Amino acid sequence: MDGTATYVYCIVRSARAPRTARAPRGLAGATRPSVAAVTRSLSLVIATVPLESYGSGPLESALQDMQWVAEVAVAHEAVVEYFARQAGVTVIPMKLFTMFTSGARAIEETRSRECDLEAAAKRIAGCEEWGVRITRRLAASRRQRRLDVKPSSGAAFLAAKKDARDVARAAVHAAAEAAERAFTTLASIARDARRRDDAPEGASTPPLLDAAFLVPTTRRARFKAAVRKLAATQVKTGTKMTLSGPWPSYNFVQDGSAHEPA
Repeated sequence: MDGTATYVYCIVRSARAPRTARAPRGLAGATRPSVAAVTRSLSLVIATVPLESYGSGPLESALQDMQWVAEVAVAHEAVVEYFARQAGVTVIPMKLFTMFTSGARAIEETRSRECDLEAAAKRIAGCEEWGVRITRRLAASRRQRRLDVKPSSGAAFLAAKKDARDVARAAVHAAAEAAERAFTTLASIARDARRRDDAPEGASTPPLLDAAFLVPTTRRARFKAAVRKLAATQVKTGTKMTLSGPWPSYNFVQDGSAHEPA
C-alpha cells in the first residue's frame, strides 16, 4: 500500500514552540516527531507514517500482535512524556493510532476544536495523572474460604460453614468500605478523579478500586504520603494498594482521535 498518513502524538499548549532536538525516535517506520503550529498557543506533535504499515488494513492485522502493539505504545508514550516534561508546556495526549490523511487535515480539525482544547489544557495545566488500584489479597481470600475447624457432626459442619460465609461476607464488605474511603480521601487532594470500570486484562475478578487522579504537582508529596498511609491500613482488610504514575493526563481530556487513512 502506497502513501503516508500524519500520526499525532499529542497537542501541546505553550507560549513558545516546544523543543524537539532530543525527542525520542517515536514509532517504527515513522519520521522523527516534529511540531506543527495550529494557533498562537496550540501545536501538534506529529510524524509521517507509511500506510503500508499503519493503513487501516495492515493496522487491523497488526493489532492482533500484542507484542507489536506494546512496542508502539511504549514509543508513543515516550514522545508524549518528553514534551510533558518541558517547562511551560501543557500536553493533551492523543490515543494510540490517532491519524489523519495529511498534516493540513490534522491542523484543520484541531483548529476547529480550539475552544474545547484550550479549556481542556487549562483544566489539566500544572497537573499529572496518578493511578491507584486496590485488589483483594489472594492469601486472604483463600483463608476466608477455608474452614478452620473439623466439625464432629453434620449440624456442626453446617454451622461452621455458615460462620465461614458470614466472616467472608464481612471481610468483603470491610474491604469495599476501605476502598471507598481511600477514593474519597485521595479525591479530596486531587483536582479531579475518575473511576475506571473496565477490569484489567487477565484479572479473574475486578479490582475493588481502579481510579485515576489528576493531581497538581504542588500536591504531589501530599498525595503520595496519603497513598502510603492508606496502603498500610489496607493490609488490615486483606487488600493491596498499588500506585502508578505520574502519567500524562489521558483520563482527563477528550482527544478527538481519528483514523482517516484508508
